[in-house]
Amino acid sequence: MTIVCKKLIKSFGEPANEIIKGIDLEIKNGEFMSISGRSGSGKSTLLYLLSTLDTPSSGIITIDDQEPDKLSVEELHKFRNQHLGFVFQFHYLLPELTALENALLPARKNGNQDEISVFVNELFENFDVNSTKNKLPSQLSGGEQQRVAIIRALSMKPRYLFADEPTGNLDSVNGKIVMDILRKANSDWGMTLVLVTHEEDYAKMAETEIFLKDGLII
Repeated sequence: MTIVCKKLIKSFGEPANEIIKGIDLEIKNGEFMSISGRSGSGKSTLLYLLSTLDTPSSGIITIDDQEPDKLSVEELHKFRNQHLGFVFQFHYLLPELTALENALLPARKNGNQDEISVFVNELFENFDVNSTKNKLPSQLSGGEQQRVAIIRALSMKPRYLFADEPTGNLDSVNGKIVMDILRKANSDWGMTLVLVTHEEDYAKMAETEIFLKDGLII
């Protein structure tokens, strides 16, 4: 089970401005890969392409021998929900739902909430946010909100976990907590982790480091 991209190009605007310029890359099953680079280097764009949240202008991406571009919208949504987890710089929790309800959203969409709820409740306990389950996001600290967002991302036990600057809005203490959780998902549960970060110390935690400059791996 791997992610492979060949001659990947992503351009925006007219005339076309290439942000990703013909990247070849393979991410192995269970690997922890970090992607870093200066602002505007294309690192978040590359992550969005690899995670199916955006489509390439040209080139091929395959995930477990499937080409996401060739799936129908319904098939792609189902594939994402079952196999891919996402963590962003902002938590994107729904303000009207409790922390637990937010964390169970993917399972609810998939129709297996009862089955997944035991695992999700374990995650709340493991990540020291058990007391937040019945609170709204507005009642949580920034670190607690991000941990709940990670629980949501992990809830379906995805094979692939994509994190885009997940510590960007956190202080150093909460940033370390979040990174420890992501590393645990990779090392203990075997999830493939792809992390975009501008933090050099976090990038060095990965077994494979990718540095982007002007849309190219250097």
